[in-house]
Amino acid sequence: MTGTTTPPALNVVLLNWRTPDMTLEAAEAALREMAGLDAGLTIVDNDSGDGSYEKLQAAAQARGWLETGRVAVVQSGWNGGFGAGNNHGIRQGMPDGRRADLVYLLNSDALPQPGSIRALADYLGAHAQVGIACSRLRGTDDVPHSTAFRFPGIASEFEQMSRTGPITRLLRKYVVALPQPVTSGRVDWSAGASMMIRMDVLDRIGLFDEGFFLYYEETDLCRRAADAGWQTHYIVESLVLHIGSVSTGMKTWKRPPDYWYDSRRRYYEKHHGRIGALAATAAYLGGAGLFGLRCLLSRRKSDMPPGHLSYLTRHALRAQPGPVHVEKGKP
Repeated sequence: MTGTTTPPALNVVLLNWRTPDMTLEAAEAALREMAGLDAGLTIVDNDSGDGSYEKLQAAAQARGWLETGRVAVVQSGWNGGFGAGNNHGIRQGMPDGRRADLVYLLNSDALPQPGSIRALADYLGAHAQVGIACSRLRGTDDVPHSTAFRFPGIASEFEQMSRTGPITRLLRKYVVALPQPVTSGRVDWSAGASMMIRMDVLDRIGLFDEGFFLYYEETDLCRRAADAGWQTHYIVESLVLHIGSVSTGMKTWKRPPDYWYDSRRRYYEKHHGRIGALAATAAYLGGAGLFGLRCLLSRRKSDMPPGHLSYLTRHALRAQPGPVHVEKGKP
């Protein structure tokens, strides 16, 4: 008689902030892909304050989702950002009260395609050293999204902002965006729009650091996982359609919001120290200055957002408490 392996319990966490219709579409796609899996769906409204929670609750009730015991709609109670909202869903556990073995984070503007969720779970089951598995993202316009990355550092800041071919070739090992992978394999970090994590990893390193309101939180999580010996892999067999930047409004920014500067500084000070953070900012400014000089000599208008560099400099130099390693709550 041969033994059987118990399938992992999977908690799908779907975070909403003022996009209830899109969240419901993502929920429907997730539920289709959860068929045959021991999985539950936790929809978290991140304190939208616009009636989203009530709309989601009513829609889930009308569609019979709540009666199955596989779906829960919960309210976070406060908008602490992407990490805090997902942490709330992770702490909730499975809708039926069980503890999950795996957590799958799904953005409200992301639509899992056939086999995508199972592909992540199967990959983790076959690769014991992998703690985090992320999907291949593609836009609804069929354009691949670049979501396979190296960890950022001082050299990468200079390369990114200089936007100069010879410098990119010289510093190619430090370019943050990796070439689009064609096979599944290891990366430093990837986007949290479709990310599956072992609960064993979160038990070891903690949840998302809630000191990041938005941006750099996935980078920080993958970095802490790597420091603890867990790998992050990019899974090409898991395809998810992603609109991107819907709830943040990033596509209409004139310059990054304050929380982008806060998150960037927090990441560098946390992982590189105060001196390393200042060096990264100096490299960023140096690269931007080189690009600005090229624009001047070629009489090309720079696309740098007005006030961005001066604000970045002031933000980097101002006194503020050292980064607190929040990672609130062990699941």
